[in-house]
Amino acid sequence: MKTTAIQKLREKLRADGAVYGLWVTLESPSITEMAVALGLDWVVIDAEHGHLDWKEIVEHLRAAVRSDTVALVRVAELNAGLIKRALDIGADGVVVPWVETAEQVRRAVAFAQYPPEGIRGIGAERATAWGQAMLQHAQEANQNVLVVPIVETVTAGRNVRELCQVPGVDLFFFGPADYSSTAGYRGQWEGPGVAEQLLDIKDTLRRAGKHCGVVATSDKNLYERLKQGFQMIGLGSDCGLLLRALRLSLGSIGRDRPLSASLAPEQSP
Repeated sequence: MKTTAIQKLREKLRADGAVYGLWVTLESPSITEMAVALGLDWVVIDAEHGHLDWKEIVEHLRAAVRSDTVALVRVAELNAGLIKRALDIGADGVVVPWVETAEQVRRAVAFAQYPPEGIRGIGAERATAWGQAMLQHAQEANQNVLVVPIVETVTAGRNVRELCQVPGVDLFFFGPADYSSTAGYRGQWEGPGVAEQLLDIKDTLRRAGKHCGVVATSDKNLYERLKQGFQMIGLGSDCGLLLRALRLSLGSIGRDRPLSASLAPEQSP
C-alpha cells in the first residue's frame, strides 16, 4: 500500500480537483508502467471480467510501486477472501462490483480493514513488506485503504442515500452499461433515461460529500463528465484506447470496419 499516493489522491478530490486514470484489462505490466510514466493518478486492474490471474495482477502492482499512481484492484465479487488477497499483495484499495445495499457497503469496508474495525486477517505478504513492516502497515491501513463500490444497478440507485451514509467510503464509481441492463436496456452504455438517472444519483452522492468516478467513452465525453461533476475520470480501458487508435488510423486509409462478437473478420465489399 502506497499511503502517500493515496493521501495525495484524496487531497486532490477534497480540493474539488479531478484525478485521471486507466482501466487495465490486459496482462502486460508494461501497460501499468506506461500509465505510471505518464503520471496518471490511478489505475484499476480488472479482476472481475477478463482473464487476469493473480500472478499478472501482482505484476501490475509491482509496476506501480514507489510511484504516486494509486493501484486499485476490481475484485470479481463482494468476497472477504478476494478483498484480503488483493490488499495483501499490495493493492492500494479495491473496487467492489454490484453493491446495492448499505449492508453490502459495510461488509466491503469490514473485509478491507483489520480488527477491531474490520475482519481482515494480517499476513506476511507484500503489504507488510513480507512481515518486516507489519506494525507500520497495520497502523496505517485502516484509515487509508480505498474501498470503492460500483453503482451499477437500479436497486443501488434507489438505495443511494443509505449507501452514502456508511463510514469508510468516500468514493463511488459508476457502471452505466450494467445499470442500463438492469433498467431494461441490455447492451447499451446509457439506455433511454439512464443518463439522467445516473446524474441524479451522482448529485445525491456529491451532496453527501462523496466523490464520483466513471470511465469516459471519448475525449469529448471526458470533458462532459468533468462538467457534470465527476472527479475520478477513466480515460478509457487499455483495450478500448488501443482499438480507438487503431480504428482511427484504419479509417484514414479507408480500412476501418466494425467488430462482431464472433471476432470473425467481416468481408470487405
